[in-house]
Amino acid sequence: MPRSESGETFDSVSSRRAFLERCGMGLGMLGLQSLMGPVQGSNLAAVSRSPLAAKSSPFQPRARRVIHFFLNGGPSHVDSFDPKPALERWAGKSVPTHLPTERKTGAAMPSPWKFRPRGRSGLEISDLFPQIAEHADELCVIRSMQAKLPNHEPSLMLMNCGDAVQSRPSVGSWITYGLGSENENLPGFIAMCPNGLPVKEQENWQAGFLPGTHSGTWIDTQHTRIEKLIENIRNDSLTLASQRRQLNYLKRLNAAHQASRSVDPRLEARIQSFELAFRMQLEAAEAFDVEREPESVRAMYGDGVHGRQTLIARRLLERGVRYIQLWHGAGQPWDSHDKIEENHGRLAREIDQPVAALLTDLRQRGMLEDTLVVWGGEFGRTPSVELNTSGKSQLGRDHNPYGFSLWLAGGGVRGGTSYGATDEFGFKAVENIANIHDLHATILHLLGVDHETFTFRHAGRDFRLTDVYGEVIRPVLA
Repeated sequence: MPRSESGETFDSVSSRRAFLERCGMGLGMLGLQSLMGPVQGSNLAAVSRSPLAAKSSPFQPRARRVIHFFLNGGPSHVDSFDPKPALERWAGKSVPTHLPTERKTGAAMPSPWKFRPRGRSGLEISDLFPQIAEHADELCVIRSMQAKLPNHEPSLMLMNCGDAVQSRPSVGSWITYGLGSENENLPGFIAMCPNGLPVKEQENWQAGFLPGTHSGTWIDTQHTRIEKLIENIRNDSLTLASQRRQLNYLKRLNAAHQASRSVDPRLEARIQSFELAFRMQLEAAEAFDVEREPESVRAMYGDGVHGRQTLIARRLLERGVRYIQLWHGAGQPWDSHDKIEENHGRLAREIDQPVAALLTDLRQRGMLEDTLVVWGGEFGRTPSVELNTSGKSQLGRDHNPYGFSLWLAGGGVRGGTSYGATDEFGFKAVENIANIHDLHATILHLLGVDHETFTFRHAGRDFRLTDVYGEVIRPVLA
């Protein structure tokens, strides 16, 4: 049996299968390096040091970071960012459409909120979001979005992971896998959802087949104390030096365990999670402490949970967190099948001020130009009123995947504009139709990544966030 210089047989060092697997992993890293373009020497060292180390974009990015406001349940576009005066003329009459809906709907229902031209651009936005409307000249509203199905679960997966059926990595996981994070003492991808988990729970921010260290970190922002926000963030029994010695010993044990087995990304993710948990003690408590902000800033965001979590998000963004998703509560709070004026009105009041405050704050700090803000839900709502099982109106709207709105702001986006259009009632996208893959391709492009070449090999196939679809929506780019 051939021997190594140390006298060990090659068989005892590595089996042929393990040898090939490790060679394959090495080739994969070379492929990643070429994918991400020229890497400076310091960044190349960071790649081997931490999977969350910042990496260069393949081409010049317009945005460095992303914050995504997710209004789960489906906000109504015809009551917010897509004015439809035809609904006034057709009020109480049957809408001439043959598109199937999940539940039975009846006559056209005009919006209870008035639309008005806003800002210098004259972009029309309703009174549902009066404070966001003050930022009309910074918004690019895409009015022609389409999903595939009228159900929450597949639509959430499509919006967050690019596939309505299969389990796939989330957008934030893809982004941190490709670009890393600018602060290795904090997670690169954070999801904040107060009072529990949304539908599909952690699947919304899963890493899927990507290394587990790129999964989103969930924070339940109903809590205010750092010990509740992040479990075990402090160790009252051991000093940081003692913990570091323990962690070094654990790392050696894990490395020895890993060396004797086939390459297992789950084990590597576990090792990295210990390291990140230790480093977070150094910075997380300070980052999540909004009391360090001036009273005027806290007042600008508001006292509620959404004001607090949005202010925390700004503090995390300026500390180098790459991707943050802010959920509007557990379940489907925007799923207004009845009393839409009452329910949408209450929900809008909870987030209108915080979202507007963030746009103001980012602009004042010079961060809006390289921060991409995304706002929307998994689909829209019907322009016709929903009927209950007795055929009576409950003044709500059903799910509508055929046409809906979301908006972008900041990082390389043309503000004060709209793109695409739905039909005269707001039922279906008919002009410059944009699907979720197009949205994801555009987000990656603004971050300096080509969605067609950004791939990960899994199960014998090269996967990408946009699957085999998607085109960058170039008219929305500044």
